[in-house]
Amino acid sequence: MITPDSPDRLYSTRLRTAVVLTGSGTAGAYHAGVLRALHEAGVRTDLVAGRGMGAVSAMFAAVDGGARLWEASGVWKGSKPAAFYRWRGALRVGGWAAVAAGVLLFFPVFLFACAILVGLAGFLLTLVGLDQAGSALTIRFTSWLAAMFTPASLPTIVPRLVLLVVLIALGALTAGIVAERFGKRGRRRRMRRGSDVVWRLVESPLSAAATFEAFAAELWTLIRGAAPLQQPRNTELGRRYVELISENLGQPGFRELLVVSHDLEARHDLVFAFLAEQHRARFFGRMPTTAQTPRGAEAFDLAGVAREHAMDVLSASLALPVTTEPHLVTFAPEGPWRGETHRLCDRPAALSRVLEEVAAAGAEQVVLLSASPRAGRPHELQAQRADLRGSAGDQLGAFESSGLRDVIELFTGRFAGLYVIRPEHNPLGPLDFAGVYDERSDRRYTLAELVDRGYEDAYRQFIDPVVGASGERMQSVGSR
Repeated sequence: MITPDSPDRLYSTRLRTAVVLTGSGTAGAYHAGVLRALHEAGVRTDLVAGRGMGAVSAMFAAVDGGARLWEASGVWKGSKPAAFYRWRGALRVGGWAAVAAGVLLFFPVFLFACAILVGLAGFLLTLVGLDQAGSALTIRFTSWLAAMFTPASLPTIVPRLVLLVVLIALGALTAGIVAERFGKRGRRRRMRRGSDVVWRLVESPLSAAATFEAFAAELWTLIRGAAPLQQPRNTELGRRYVELISENLGQPGFRELLVVSHDLEARHDLVFAFLAEQHRARFFGRMPTTAQTPRGAEAFDLAGVAREHAMDVLSASLALPVTTEPHLVTFAPEGPWRGETHRLCDRPAALSRVLEEVAAAGAEQVVLLSASPRAGRPHELQAQRADLRGSAGDQLGAFESSGLRDVIELFTGRFAGLYVIRPEHNPLGPLDFAGVYDERSDRRYTLAELVDRGYEDAYRQFIDPVVGASGERMQSVGSR
């Protein structure tokens, strides 16, 4: 989808260009394919920005690490996504224990059902003249069934096993409550609702921990190179990441970075950015967007003290609203928040804020990447998802698609060119990391295919018709 402001204003490599990535969950696979195409075509990029999983993709693209997203051994074509946004550990153990208890309670009923089937089989054998075989089958099964229901067998074993699995479930929930209340996160949390600890396990049923660990490990692989060094703590890892950008900014593949997340405590968005020196002072020194929120309380310079929050930015971008726990960030005592601990998460409607900040950072033309397909048409409705993850993903995807439409309408005319790359059809919801059955094509659609679709769409929607038609020679990958 191409939305230049006017037909006589085409894409130009002379303009300051920003690539903006938006979306949650599986949208990262589509981003990976598009980034690969932009990399191969040598499309010049000065700034990468994003929200949600788009912020994660932007953090990789800023340090020439996009290959770790699209390679066969990378994140989106490997086996790692299968562990993304899994149910929290306590809920998984408790759920499987409840299933086991149900199976145990149903087992005696299952045996009686088998007795009916055996009786019918014996009767059929008798009808065909095999009286002895039918009688032997019936007698043997009846005697075995009688032995199973003696007082020392199933009537005693089943209740004990059910009690055991119930205790396991209670133990798992208790462990989750203890970790929530007295663990590291619990100590940092302001426990304003001490009686709601149990509810927190259900309030945020999914965990983003494995997702964060996977991307943090990939970033560390980029930073350490071939050196066999152990991954440091997140604070040190954030410093190393910012140092990598700082030392290489201006080299091919390294770009400026801008990421937006939401502060649940302050109830406004936070902007974390690493910009070139000529843009930094103007960006962080500009007037605040509202009189109630000072600019210093919502915009953080990753080149300064905020470099310690680089991994906090990654974790907060992966925190989905409602379904996962917000990420806790403790700000510096000398900063505007005086050492407070705030809850940060993604905000699906924050794309407009991202583009506002991108414009403030001096971007003149924008390439917008989104995995949200075009709006639905008549006779294209799909059946409602019955599972919780699928239902939550459907709603999240619908909100993001609608927000994308509003942003395109709002920002057309704000830039010399606004170019949108999005799929015509994408059956994967934000949480469908294992793939999904596509009703339209009557087959299974996978993450690897979404990566390839992003690659193809980038060429078909932007590189060939826009960059190729501009008549300008594409320069090497990277910033100026």
